[in-house]
Amino acid sequence: MISDLFWAYLVAITLLTITPGVDTLLVMRNTGRGGLRDGYVTSAGICSGLFIHATLSALGISLLLVETAWAFSALKWAGACYLVWLGIGSLRQAFRRSKAPAASAETVVRRKVTVAVSFREGLLSNVLNPKTALFYMALLPQFVDPAGNAFQQSLMLAGVHFLLAMLWQCGLAWVVVTFRSLGVNARLKQVLNGLTGGFFVAMGAKLAST
Repeated sequence: MISDLFWAYLVAITLLTITPGVDTLLVMRNTGRGGLRDGYVTSAGICSGLFIHATLSALGISLLLVETAWAFSALKWAGACYLVWLGIGSLRQAFRRSKAPAASAETVVRRKVTVAVSFREGLLSNVLNPKTALFYMALLPQFVDPAGNAFQQSLMLAGVHFLLAMLWQCGLAWVVVTFRSLGVNARLKQVLNGLTGGFFVAMGAKLAST
């Protein structure tokens, strides 16, 4: 693994992790439903799905590397275009004027939910999310060294994402339990979307120019 590639991946995946989305809302909802255990197990299910996406991505990368070098270059171009498109979408959300009031935490009657249910909800939320699948197919090839083992590198990168996402989502669960009145801050979401969008557009443009 090239050091510069790893640090670039770390920045990209950190921005992706902290940007509010479906997984964030699911962890917050389930924490309000069943407490810290529910939130933590849901997060574990979500993060476990990352290895499934990484495996599928690695299989595709391996096939392309075995066949032709130009196919790998084509995948990188497709990834660059997708990252620019994704960044523009994030920037549009960041600059869109929100007409809805900031969301407030719902008062939820806490009930016991089995570990299996919480884990399954998190896993399916991640695995069935087409945006996550597309992002992994576009992002991971940019940080895989063609001279190395694509499968091992993809799993290692997914492991880094797993650790970061678990820390972030479990932290959110703790905040929800500690501050029951916590709501989704629209301004913070705009700032995060702006930072993420700008980074993805810049990275996509750099990839397209190399």
